Amino acid sequence: MGADGAHCPERLRRRAGNLPAPLLSCPPRRGARIDDVKVIGLRLLFLALVLLAWQITAERLPPGLFATPLATLSAARRLFADGEITTALLASLRVYLLGTISAGVVGIAVGVLMGVVRPLGRMLDIFVYALAATPRVAFVPLIIVLLGLGVEAKAFIVFMGAVMPVILNAYTGVSEADPDLVEMARATGASPGRIFLHVILPGSLPILMVGLRLGATIGLINTVVAELYTAVTGLGGLLAIYGNSFRMAEYFVVVLTLSLVGVAVTETLRHLENRLTRWRTASAR
Repeated sequence: MGADGAHCPERLRRRAGNLPAPLLSCPPRRGARIDDVKVIGLRLLFLALVLLAWQITAERLPPGLFATPLATLSAARRLFADGEITTALLASLRVYLLGTISAGVVGIAVGVLMGVVRPLGRMLDIFVYALAATPRVAFVPLIIVLLGLGVEAKAFIVFMGAVMPVILNAYTGVSEADPDLVEMARATGASPGRIFLHVILPGSLPILMVGLRLGATIGLINTVVAELYTAVTGLGGLLAIYGNSFRMAEYFVVVLTLSLVGVAVTETLRHLENRLTRWRTASAR
C-alpha cells in the first residue's frame, strides 16, 4: 500500500473537521484500478470463449435447431429495426420495475420492522420462511382469479417472487447488528433512532443489498413466468412465440435481451452498494 493510501483516513479527517471514519472515503488506489482492468480483460476473454463454443455447437447441429452468433446478430438488427423487440422490452420493464420496486420498499420495511421489534420477528419468521419455500407458480391461478390477466396480476407475481429475499436479508442484517457497537452507542447517550440510523442500518447494508440483488434477479425470472402464464405479452410472450415456431435466432435475441437487463440491474445495485458501504473499505485501510 502506498503512502497516500496509508495516510488517507487521517488526511480526510483533517479536511473534514475530524468527522467519524464511516462518513469518510478515500480515492481508489492504483492497485484497485489495475485489478478492475484485469477483471474486465478476463470477462472479455470468457465472452470470447462462450461465442466460440456457441459457433462450434451451431455448426455441428442440424440447420435450424441452433442459430449461430451471426444469425442472432442479424435477427437482433431486424427486430430492433421494426420495433418488435423494443415494444416487448418496454412492456416487460413496466411489469418488472413495478413489481420489483414495490418488493424492495415493502421487503425492506417488513424486514427492518421484524429485526427491530424482536418479538414480532420471532413470531413471523417461521411464516416468512414457509412462504419463501413455496413455489410462486402455485399462486398464479389464485392471482389470475383475483386480479385478472393484466399488468396488475403480472406485477404482483413479480412482487411475490422478489419480496422474500429482501425481507429475509433485511431481517437477518438488522437482527445481527453488532451488540458491542449498540451497547457503546447507548453508553454515550444516543437515542434509539440515532442508534438505528448510525449503527444498525449501516452495519446491515451489505446483507440488505445482497437481498435486493437476489430479489431483482428473481423478479426478472418471475416477469417471464408472469407473461407466460397470463396474457402472452412482452419478452416472455416473444419467447413462447419464437420457441414454439423454432425461430431460434429470434429466440436467442430475446434471451440475450433478458440477460442484459439482468446484468444492468445487478451491476447498478452493486455500484450502489459500493457507494453506500465505501466507509467499510476506508476503515479497513
